[in-house]
Amino acid sequence: MTDETQTQPYNPALRESATFGRDVIHEIQRAAETGIYDIRGWGAKRKVPHFDDLLFLGASMSRYPLEGYREKCETEVVLGTRHARKPVVISTPVTIAGMSFGALSAQAKEALGRGASEIGTSTTTGDGGMTPEERGQSSRLVYQYLPSRYGMNPDDLRKADAIEVVLGQGAKPGGGGMLLGQKISERVAGMRTLPQGIDQRSACRHPDWTGPDDLAIKIAELREITDWQVPIYVKIGATRTYYDVKLAVKAGADVIVLDGMQGGTAATQDVFIEHVGIPTMAAIPQATQALQEMGLHREVQLIVSGGIRNGADVAKTIALGADAVAIGTAALIALGDNHPRYADEYQKLGSAAGFYDDFQDGKCPAGISTQDPELSQRLDPVAAGKRLANYLRVLTLEAQTLARACGKSHLHHLEPEDLVALNVEAAAMARVPLAGTNWVPGQGGY
Repeated sequence: MTDETQTQPYNPALRESATFGRDVIHEIQRAAETGIYDIRGWGAKRKVPHFDDLLFLGASMSRYPLEGYREKCETEVVLGTRHARKPVVISTPVTIAGMSFGALSAQAKEALGRGASEIGTSTTTGDGGMTPEERGQSSRLVYQYLPSRYGMNPDDLRKADAIEVVLGQGAKPGGGGMLLGQKISERVAGMRTLPQGIDQRSACRHPDWTGPDDLAIKIAELREITDWQVPIYVKIGATRTYYDVKLAVKAGADVIVLDGMQGGTAATQDVFIEHVGIPTMAAIPQATQALQEMGLHREVQLIVSGGIRNGADVAKTIALGADAVAIGTAALIALGDNHPRYADEYQKLGSAAGFYDDFQDGKCPAGISTQDPELSQRLDPVAAGKRLANYLRVLTLEAQTLARACGKSHLHHLEPEDLVALNVEAAAMARVPLAGTNWVPGQGGY
């Protein structure tokens, strides 16, 4: 509700339509005036069942809690144990999701690497290739292999600690990437072999294969290039999760990266963000079931992304079957995105601190989602990296606190039995009982 609405006198004759609310009316008017669909960044803004709809059952009598000051709760995760000679070992189950140089400034990419390295976790390149800033500051760097092949360099690929074959993204499963011309600087254009200042539209599927059998050939090719040293991840957007996970595993993936519909994006169609894919919480049990049926749960690791905000989200995701999580939007906020210190400048752009989502325009006052030299210089990679590291520590400590309360000596010991749901929708999606009952919708009980 806007300040203007709040100051208007109450009129009982005025009743807002539930179907045609003011946001809907505004979008119809915008579409009618411009004739183009809306493009923006961030993720879905509609409310969908999420981790806040789940609660932990802390230990009391029937379960024995662990003492936080004397008893350990381990957090280390090993990724890529299935085939890789050099699995990726991270000290916390929180990683940094793929976000490209182009979508983000070089300073932001460097800051992500610094923050992740400080606490011993990994970051990911994103579309457009590897930058020296990111590789130089990332102790563990995952190289994304995308349909566009923008910036794809076999020499850089061999420098990576893991390779992530991207099939889909939670904010836009089935749709390609987008980087508008105002962010195609001379350096970005050179890395992607593109004309400067021209919109870049990435393909929605890989150009040299179309199905799981072809993916198996591609994974074998990538293993040959890297001498079977590093893990091969496969990233999917959460849609037909059960089948997609099984096919990716059959094709040879070491790690599955599952991105739910709350996942962010630098730029895509609003209609995609709000109307394609399924909630993160609903996708995890499907992925876990697929891995369990194949006898590979915990052997093929599962990384989940899409709307992870705090340690409770991390712990709940792991309890539902994930090995680790990846954060994108939250990491940018930790760097300084949408900070009140830039409130006046956000207002000049027609937005406000906490609401800015026009990442596609390249005018980010915080110097994060921009290629403007003057704006990007505002972000100090060292200070921003420290903020990210602090945030990652808090996520880890919060998750440990919850796990100890449930009597667990490792985050991976959390399980669905530790959870209940607050409503029927969450219970059905997460496949855990409705609070106060043993009823899981669709599975009997009372």
